[in-house]
Amino acid sequence: MATAPQLATSPREEKGKGSARRARAAGQVPAVLYGHGTDPKHLLLPNRELAAILRNNGVNAVVELDLAGEKQLALTKQVDVHPIRNHIEHVDLLIVKRGEKVIVEVNLLIEGTSAPSTLVVQEASTVEVEAEALNIPEHIVVSVDGVGAVTNVTAGDLVLPEGVTLITDPEALMLAVEEQKASAEPAAADDADAEAAAE
Repeated sequence: MATAPQLATSPREEKGKGSARRARAAGQVPAVLYGHGTDPKHLLLPNRELAAILRNNGVNAVVELDLAGEKQLALTKQVDVHPIRNHIEHVDLLIVKRGEKVIVEVNLLIEGTSAPSTLVVQEASTVEVEAEALNIPEHIVVSVDGVGAVTNVTAGDLVLPEGVTLITDPEALMLAVEEQKASAEPAAADDADAEAAAE
């Protein structure tokens, strides 16, 4: 992502749960912007535009905030979503500079089909990497196409995009391809049939 999507902001004058509820009812998301030794800024962001950016760019979205005419790049560090209503309740934003490297967690995406009679067991859903703020990968692909048992894939085995550095322990297990165990149910059924025949 060479450029960041733009997002308008307004200062959040009131604090507390009541004001946060009123803001969300008005289609705005409370947010805090911090980093680079600055005092935290309490902001309101347009919910619909923010949700669209997160859908298109993933959880590590970098946005260009409009702070009363001043432009500021920021990384979404934490997004709190209501567990039932699924709306965004609050966002933490970290100030970043163009060209600056940041450490983030990136989702793993498993692709392909492992060898017959095998089972893929995912041990981790994310991996920690360092990347330029405007070039954070949306996900890291792990191909298991044709992989047989028994195969372990560690963080060090992952193929990272150019300019992305692994932070997670290279020995950390990401997934394993194991032999698929035969179901015990048919054998149990056979035993029951044998007992019935004996009677």
